[in-house]
Amino acid sequence: MLAGDSPVDWDQLTTTTIADAPKFFDRDGTIASVMKKEVLSKHRKALMLFGTFHLMHGPADDAVAVASYEKDYPNATFVIADLTFFRADLKGLPRNPFDAWPVPSLVLAKGTWLGALDISHFFPAPIWLDKHCNVINEFPKEDLQTPMANLVDALLYLGPPELALKEQMPADIVLDADYVKELRRREALIGEPEATTMTQKEQDESIVKGAENPMIDLLQRPDKKVIAAIAQSCLDHKKGSTTPKFK
Repeated sequence: MLAGDSPVDWDQLTTTTIADAPKFFDRDGTIASVMKKEVLSKHRKALMLFGTFHLMHGPADDAVAVASYEKDYPNATFVIADLTFFRADLKGLPRNPFDAWPVPSLVLAKGTWLGALDISHFFPAPIWLDKHCNVINEFPKEDLQTPMANLVDALLYLGPPELALKEQMPADIVLDADYVKELRRREALIGEPEATTMTQKEQDESIVKGAENPMIDLLQRPDKKVIAAIAQSCLDHKKGSTTPKFK
């Protein structure tokens, strides 16, 4: 088993060193480095368990782990994306075009109607920042010009999307006050919106509410307070202000 996340010494990361944080949090760079050093160069095989956006075949730059190492190791990685967030609002399609599919089902993307669609049909729009710290909640235009078959090799159907479940936070973690305190400190250091938009009590209530309803909300929109916090974090970083302000 290999760890692909960035090796961060949180005891050394403080409000005075957070300006150097980007070099510590290059997740895709770390993933690519581990794969090249420990797997690909040694002709080994690995099952990579990461968010799909770290695993896509494009764009061919350092922003995506797999795409970045495929410059040296092409055609070595078979990428699978799931259909949990698939939008079935295409003209001529039934509400769930996969009703007749066995559960689970795996289909190749290349040469299929699914593979010809762009990424916006498979995932919620991402939240990203432009150079002026404006928060944008949509896919870049270039992404919408790329068929899904160019990004992944296969698509996995695990059943009706409305039955998809969220991963719950274990009770022993929620009840560990020291752990939760440290978690919030880290969230504040790296500018996680929840650390600045929610009190500890509100966060606890959110966890309980999530446990009561474990279903994924496929139509959930980004919270306006979170959007504002993301923009403010960007502006603070540009001004050189690195002191976390969490509730």
